[in-house]
Amino acid sequence: MSYSKIYIMLIGIMVSWGINVSVLKVLVAHTDAVTMTSLRIFTASLVVFIVLYFLGKIRLPKKSELFYVFGGALLSVVLHHYFLAEGLTKTSATNTGLILGMGPLLTVILSMLFFRKKPSFIRLVGFICGGVGVSFTVLAGGNGVDSINLGDVEILLCILSQALSFILINKAAQTMDPRLLTGYMMLIGSFLLFAISLWKEPEGLASLASAPPVFWAGFFFSAVIATGMGHLIYNYSIGQVGAAEASIFLNLNTFFSLVGAAIFLNETIVPAHFIGLVLIVTGVLLGSGTLEMWMLQRKNKNVSA
Repeated sequence: MSYSKIYIMLIGIMVSWGINVSVLKVLVAHTDAVTMTSLRIFTASLVVFIVLYFLGKIRLPKKSELFYVFGGALLSVVLHHYFLAEGLTKTSATNTGLILGMGPLLTVILSMLFFRKKPSFIRLVGFICGGVGVSFTVLAGGNGVDSINLGDVEILLCILSQALSFILINKAAQTMDPRLLTGYMMLIGSFLLFAISLWKEPEGLASLASAPPVFWAGFFFSAVIATGMGHLIYNYSIGQVGAAEASIFLNLNTFFSLVGAAIFLNETIVPAHFIGLVLIVTGVLLGSGTLEMWMLQRKNKNVSA
């Protein structure tokens, strides 16, 4: 498959992930958040395994891979989606989309901590830009520090847990197909989330029975398209064009989250949100090494010429 087709697919996935923030905001308004999330992730896992079956990629994990499977399920599915669902009940889809834009930058920071890589000056500037961008985001539309709500903190914990899971996934990918790992993490994580929902939301299943048709339309879009197929295609793209090249497109996720919140939820976007967006995207571009990679490629081309 040509790079142009892969890039088009990546843009499509970023559109679905951006819209998914607004869809989830609607879903958690109609039902209990954790119960809905556990069923959504379980549905996504079935989609992943159906695709993997036809690709002939299904196998049982090795004993040495079980730590990464369960660790990834805990971080990437249970904690990430639990805090995402809970945070969306307390904060706006606009704030959520912008804070989620810190994901690539947090992943780079954690990689440096775990692998003891010192940041360059450009990356250090990126970290500062990203932190200032989040500050603008969580304070936007409020009256100062006192206006920061628990939902913003939970969204930060949500993206931090996902960034930590990328460290485990990166290690596990040396012996296990990332797409298969994704399927197992979703399946195991959905059962753990459902167990939590039985304790936290005893009436959760009953709330689903009274959900309107629009809820189920959003549910299956989120489960099948955004979560199931989205992660499959994104992981496939990493194997085709490389992690650095694919991660550039994650910056679009923040932009489409803002657009989705404005179109579907009629949320107000204030100037501080645009400042936060610019700073976060700048932080990701600098902190992830994207700018350095581009400068190196330009230098190599000039030398070759």
